[in-house]
Amino acid sequence: MNEMYDMSIVTHNYGVMSVLGVILINIFMLLGIKNLAKYTRAMSLFTPIVGTTIGMVVFTGVVMMAAKHLDFTVQNIAMIIFAVILIYLEVKRSKGLQNLNKKDENAIKKYRAYALKIFLLEIFVTLSISFWMWH
Repeated sequence: MNEMYDMSIVTHNYGVMSVLGVILINIFMLLGIKNLAKYTRAMSLFTPIVGTTIGMVVFTGVVMMAAKHLDFTVQNIAMIIFAVILIYLEVKRSKGLQNLNKKDENAIKKYRAYALKIFLLEIFVTLSISFWMWH
């Protein structure tokens, strides 16, 4: 049981680093692509990767909780809340992209400012829970 728990901790940490990496890639894509159609296409291909990385963190967290006999500590509850916040922010960002007026030439500029705020908030959420857990 300890081996499974230790492996889950390592995998969980790599998952959190993957989430940060995916957010940074999203930011670079957001700032690099000037055409809304190209950005929408790139996001339709990249969004499942974001969901998979968040899912990996949630899954390894569940495995660790199972190894600890479903012990709901303050840290576990906080991580669940932070995971829900990340999922909510991603859904909100995705819906914002879907609801853009494709004919508006300034739509990408407006969305860029909106999405950048969400990405920065996601980085803050991820780093804050990470620093709390690692210290």
